[in-house]
Amino acid sequence: MQIASSIREIFVHTVKDIFPDLTTDTILYNSLGIIAIFLVALTFYVISRVILKVQVAMLVKKSRNSWDDALYSHGFFRRLTHLVPALVIFLLTPVLINEDNLIYGFMLKASLLYMMLTALLGIFALLNTVQDVYNASYLAKRASITGFIQVAKLAFSVIVLLLCISLVVNKSPLIIMSGLTALAAVLLLIFRDTILGFVAGIQIAANRMFNTGDWIQITKFEVDGEILEIGLTNVKVQNWDKTISTLPSYSLTTEAVKNWRGMQESGGRRIKRAVYIDIHSVKLCDADMLDRFRHIRYITEYIDNKVSELQAYHKDSSIDETDLLNKRSMTNIGTFRAYLESYLKKHKDINQSLYLMVRQLPPNELGLPLEIYCFSSKKEWVQYEKVQADIFDHILAMMPMFGLRAYQRDSHLMNWDPFANAPHPGIQHKADVTESDNETEKSSER
Repeated sequence: MQIASSIREIFVHTVKDIFPDLTTDTILYNSLGIIAIFLVALTFYVISRVILKVQVAMLVKKSRNSWDDALYSHGFFRRLTHLVPALVIFLLTPVLINEDNLIYGFMLKASLLYMMLTALLGIFALLNTVQDVYNASYLAKRASITGFIQVAKLAFSVIVLLLCISLVVNKSPLIIMSGLTALAAVLLLIFRDTILGFVAGIQIAANRMFNTGDWIQITKFEVDGEILEIGLTNVKVQNWDKTISTLPSYSLTTEAVKNWRGMQESGGRRIKRAVYIDIHSVKLCDADMLDRFRHIRYITEYIDNKVSELQAYHKDSSIDETDLLNKRSMTNIGTFRAYLESYLKKHKDINQSLYLMVRQLPPNELGLPLEIYCFSSKKEWVQYEKVQADIFDHILAMMPMFGLRAYQRDSHLMNWDPFANAPHPGIQHKADVTESDNETEKSSER
């Protein structure tokens, strides 16, 4: 109090030296007081900014911690410097301005509003720092906290807004909150997406359903790409065509979503593709074919074991090997299937610890599907496609070695009918009828 009285006396004497007849209740005195307050506040603000720019920046650079760098980059210290002029205005106003003056209350409320807004911005910077530090840690791979940070920002914003309203109308915040209960239905409607997104964020974080960097597919929204951000109300996904899709956060828990994280964390990416075999090229293997197949190193042992097994079966069943109707024979497609299994088991880019098989699917109008089912150890998209293409290049090139043909529908044969111009037995062709009628007419004339 003594310091305040001293400051007021010094200011009054200084003003009266300039304006001898000036009294403290005049508009000119209050105007000079306001100017003096703002000049002092501006001076302290400039000094604090200089100290921040020189001293704080130097300390941050020397520190080995990362959190202070994040605080500085998000402007936490810069925003706190705005508290200095607000405090100066709040403290000097009762000293230099008369209490019964209208400007007195306005200056105090304005300084308090300024401090609350500055504090809110500082809290935002602090929350952004917490998010950055968390995202840089290994915990970010387990769960995202972006939604919770946004909820915290929303909560602090609502609190500051209530305090500002209570300050302006001179009412208790509790009274204002009790008045807002009547608008609860309207607020629920306005904040519907926010509430749903908050609940979805809790489910996603608790169950580790999704995280930034996950590859997801949502057929309903035509989304196929990586999650960039999981926010309180929206989720941003960068599709593989580099477009950005934005969808409600709660859609991740209410819609059918395929998450490829399991594939990315597993030992391989699945290859599941079929080649259609022309059924007319499937046949039994004769001795010459088996001798030729023995030179293929992947199935040499298989051929020998299979031939020995069939010979033993024929001997036990008293079946002559020249009896084509009753004996068991190897087929070119069965041998080819065994070759592909052996080839895949020797492939360096196929994960042998996961499922691997070559199977036949039910035949259809396109032929006999021979499906390759295995897992590539290369999971990155480009490398995965190269491995898959190399495997099927080899399959298509090796099929003629086993006397097999891949089915391919020829477009120039689709509308071609080989019997279109041929006469049907028992039906006389129109041209023949015309010629016979002409011969009859000529003979009658003769």
